[in-house]
Amino acid sequence: MDRLANTVRPYAWGSTTALPELLGTTPTGEPQAEMWLGAHPGAPSRIDRGAGPVSLAEVIDAAPEAELGADTVRAFGPRLPFLLKLLAAGSPLSLQVHPDRAQAAEGFADEERRGVPIDAGHRNYKDANHKPELIVALTLFDGLCGFRHPAQAADLLAGLGVDDLKPYVDILRASPEEDALREVLTAVLSAEHHAIAGTVERAAVAADQLAAQGGPHAAAYAAYAVLAHHYPGDPGVLAAMLLNHVQLQPGEALFLGAGIPHAYLGGLGVELMANSDNVLRCGLTPKHVDVPELLRVVRFEAGDAGVLRPEDVSGEEVYETPIDEFRLSRFVAAPGASPHTLPSRTPQILLCTAGTVRLREADAEAGAEAGAGDGDGDGDGAGLALAPGESVFVPAGERITLAGDGTLFRATVVA
Repeated sequence: MDRLANTVRPYAWGSTTALPELLGTTPTGEPQAEMWLGAHPGAPSRIDRGAGPVSLAEVIDAAPEAELGADTVRAFGPRLPFLLKLLAAGSPLSLQVHPDRAQAAEGFADEERRGVPIDAGHRNYKDANHKPELIVALTLFDGLCGFRHPAQAADLLAGLGVDDLKPYVDILRASPEEDALREVLTAVLSAEHHAIAGTVERAAVAADQLAAQGGPHAAAYAAYAVLAHHYPGDPGVLAAMLLNHVQLQPGEALFLGAGIPHAYLGGLGVELMANSDNVLRCGLTPKHVDVPELLRVVRFEAGDAGVLRPEDVSGEEVYETPIDEFRLSRFVAAPGASPHTLPSRTPQILLCTAGTVRLREADAEAGAEAGAGDGDGDGDGAGLALAPGESVFVPAGERITLAGDGTLFRATVVA
């Protein structure tokens, strides 16, 4: 196994304190939004096997089957198929949706054919892959996920008492579910900015007042008022009101599949996704919003946010998703408990988020029990101790045991 050196991305929406508090570092005063763990070319992790730091992507490229295992390469190609992140949102991210694999392949091929530069601001598809995501809350985590039922969205909008919203309310109450959501979202995002900005501002003022009064929608109204504060006049604020507002407790998760509109509003979490940069934005951003393409990709299906909780599988708490490219689980190690041996068929990234977790090569366990090192540091060549925010890459075929007093997340592929 290899200890990882990871890059922190300073996006403007990042928290200035959440990652430093987890990592035990001094805040710089600048936003620290995401720490990337993996082999994504945008910011690959680095490892050192004795010849100095080198990109994990380069290590995998040099010997994909040795690092990933033959089964993983056969299923997903000679690249690590997932990207693990620590995500710290200090302010709302853009409202967005991701394509499925067929839509991504079609969109990417079309933009390539038309010669749209890969780094163009109006380009939608950076690659031909889909981008399902899983976010697990480490702190209270605010988000938007999926469409509300139209009748619920109508009640929420009507409660604001803004006359300009009445046509949307009428559509949501009268039309079939999918048609209603499509018609209202299309109208909101296609409206002239100067025409809808005033409506957004009036809705935001009303939401702020209603949040202060309490009631069943108080938390949602408060979230929408915050969105309007960060993005005044943005039609994405009204689009957000069509979505479920959810507050995750630590350990709870959301799975964001293809076509599901969503946004992260605030909090610290562990995020795992397929290796893709394909994002179609619905609003709450100064970046390009391609309304026709967005409407092609969005799934106009209503339902609750679908909060996930881990399922215990022999001591491994698994967050079940319908995706093969990644699998996320959690271990909560307790003092005095027997070491847990991890499956070894697939490549893994292990991330500590609380306490101290000790990792040891399973083949070295017998030697350790006989007195060959205590596994609490890097010096014995077999064991590592991980503090919060520290991580390792484990190539396929390496059997690792874990013990200690802390929480460890395990990212891998479906075997």
